[in-house]
Amino acid sequence: MRYPVPARRHRVEESIRRSRFITTVSPAPDPDAAQEFMAGIRAEFPDATHNCWAFVAGPPGSTAAVGMSDDGEPHGTAGRPMLEALLHSGVGEIAAVVTRYYGGVKLGKGGLQRAYSGGVRLALESLPTTERVDRAALVLEIEYAALDPVRRLAADLDVVVRDETYTDIVRLDLHLPQDVVDGFHNRVSELTAGKARVIATDQ
Repeated sequence: MRYPVPARRHRVEESIRRSRFITTVSPAPDPDAAQEFMAGIRAEFPDATHNCWAFVAGPPGSTAAVGMSDDGEPHGTAGRPMLEALLHSGVGEIAAVVTRYYGGVKLGKGGLQRAYSGGVRLALESLPTTERVDRAALVLEIEYAALDPVRRLAADLDVVVRDETYTDIVRLDLHLPQDVVDGFHNRVSELTAGKARVIATDQ
C-alpha cells in the first residue's frame, strides 16, 4: 500500500475574531507517536486556552486508530471537526493540534467548528508530504553475470539494495515495495533463467 504522509512537522496560524489559532500537524505512524506529539505541543503552549487535537494513525480515511479531544471547548466543536478534516484529507498517519488563545469574543458552536476544522484544512493546503510505501525484505542470491541487469531492475522498481555480499555468488539484501514483489520475482527469474534464489526475511 502506498499513500501520502506528512514529511515533517508543519504549522500555520490565523486570527479569528481576536482569537489566535495555531495549527500544528505532525507525522503519526501510531497512536503512541500521536500522543507524544500532542504532549509536546501542550508543553510548548502551556498558557493556551485550549490545545484541541485529533489524529489518524493509519491509512487515509481509516478509523481503526483515531483519537480526538475538545480540551474544554463545548462538546463536538473542536476534536470531531478536526478529525473529519483529517479523515477526508487523503493523507495518512497524521496528527493535528489546534492551539487557541481566546481573544474575548465568543464564536458560538458553529463558529468554533469552522475555526477548528478550518485550521486543519489551512495546514493541509501547504503540508509537505512524502509517500509511505509498505516494503518487504528479501535476500536474493544470483550469479555474477546477472548482477548488473538485476541492479537496473531494482532501480526501475524502487527496490533498495541494503547490502551486497560477494562469495562464489552474489547475495543481495533488498527492501522492495510490497506491490512489486510478484513482478520482481518474475523478472528476476527471467533474467537469471530461473537460477536465482529468493529468500523472504522478517526484517
